[in-house]
Amino acid sequence: MQITSMIKRAAQINPNGTATIFKDRQQSWSQMLDRVARLAGALQALGMRPGDRVALISLNSDRFIEYYFAVVWGGGATMPMNIRWSAAECAYALNDAGAEILICDEAFKALAAEVKPQVTRLKTLIYAGDTATPAGMDNYEDLIADAQPAADAERSGDDLAGVFYTGGTTGFPKGVMLSHTNMYVGAVANAHDINMQDRTVYLHAAPMFHIADLLWFTAVTLMAGTHVVIPMFTPEGTLAAIEKHRPDQTLLVPVMLQMVLQSDKLAQTDISSLRQIAYGASPITEAVLKEAFKKFPNVSFLQAFGQTELSPVATILPTDYHVLEGPKAGKLRSAGRATRVCEVRIVDDQNQEVARGAVGQIAVKGPTTMLGYWNKPEVTAETIVDGWVMTGDAGYMDEDGFVFLVDRVKDMIVSGGENVYSAEVENALGQHPQVATSAVIGIPSDQWGESVHALVILHAGATVTTEELQAHCHELIAGYKCPRSIEYRTEAFPLSGANKVLKTELRKPYWQGKRRQIS
Repeated sequence: MQITSMIKRAAQINPNGTATIFKDRQQSWSQMLDRVARLAGALQALGMRPGDRVALISLNSDRFIEYYFAVVWGGGATMPMNIRWSAAECAYALNDAGAEILICDEAFKALAAEVKPQVTRLKTLIYAGDTATPAGMDNYEDLIADAQPAADAERSGDDLAGVFYTGGTTGFPKGVMLSHTNMYVGAVANAHDINMQDRTVYLHAAPMFHIADLLWFTAVTLMAGTHVVIPMFTPEGTLAAIEKHRPDQTLLVPVMLQMVLQSDKLAQTDISSLRQIAYGASPITEAVLKEAFKKFPNVSFLQAFGQTELSPVATILPTDYHVLEGPKAGKLRSAGRATRVCEVRIVDDQNQEVARGAVGQIAVKGPTTMLGYWNKPEVTAETIVDGWVMTGDAGYMDEDGFVFLVDRVKDMIVSGGENVYSAEVENALGQHPQVATSAVIGIPSDQWGESVHALVILHAGATVTTEELQAHCHELIAGYKCPRSIEYRTEAFPLSGANKVLKTELRKPYWQGKRRQIS
């Protein structure tokens, strides 16, 4: 199983069909295949060897898709980077992965130049923007024009295809290693689960560095469809692209869907081409779904639940269960049932399956299970137990096999579809000289699903403003990880018998009366 077979098939069965549309650029599948092979040749000439990590930090673009296929075509492993990371986070991931090549666009050329001196092995910067190429960087288009097409390296199976960095429970990001089999099976199986049709037209509004959108663009390629790409999500930009390019599918994180629903432009936009909106990355409220049903009356909705470690989908709530009445009603709060290619079960602390309806940790096994975490064998061993990925999410399964999320086992917050590990935020807060200790939790937010909230104890006699602490955190971690609210306490936090902070107790006042302890 090899990822490159998808693009070769697309160019074979739909050579003149439109592969990508981005701003004023458009190309066919045969043109794209040629560019991918040439970019692969250029990367090899720059020193990319089998398995080498090639990083990219960029807004959405057609070049993002070319990069993904070109790296694996040339034998390397992709490493798309979170566009909201600080320079320190970027440098950590690049050093951890040993990346020697970094591709950037106009929006991130300054960041790339800033991190280069901080990354030991990083020797090549490639500029994939449309303005003048900065000094010290190679030009993306020039590399393609000057290169000879490379032969497909034919890497496949358990060969490394990509390293995808997620938040870290220890305060540092973890690199999830995914193989060709992981990504290929995910694309093939989930193309069916997400109702992908031949030559579908798909709108990339969600960020492409997210594994969720990556699933969709491999599935679209598999079906020889058309990728319509906008640089980044805005409600108005998304609606304008729907009207102009007439996609039939898109993926929106719940907070994005909510913003579209609230936009004044929605009622004025021709959305008749859309047949399905998928959502995922964080749970959604029934109120938002009901509003979506009303404002998109001719559109079907579908939920995908999973995580990067699962390439990324574990369960699907199909379109026919997105109903408020009838025999299939009552499943709307669930995350759906296992996909066609994985097993899902709910287990106790001894990893034994619990009875239906009983709450435990969600565990997943199948060919989409990650290879492990880059350079972290101990954490890998804790996460993959007898072939099962322990997701860190608590939930229960009903008699029909539908999974309902209840809480999190790990200290993770999902804010606007982004994972935030409390340890990362606490580590940043702890570096402020006035902070003695802190505990970071997720609290309900109508806009973001969950909001990052910090409980802070200062040193005796110390004073600091919330604005100062937030600014301090912004220097160390991505903005979406920084506390949106801070509460100051003087009494010690409640501790468990093992002297760990009982965050379940700290969270209780904020989640009282809620049906589930995540949002």
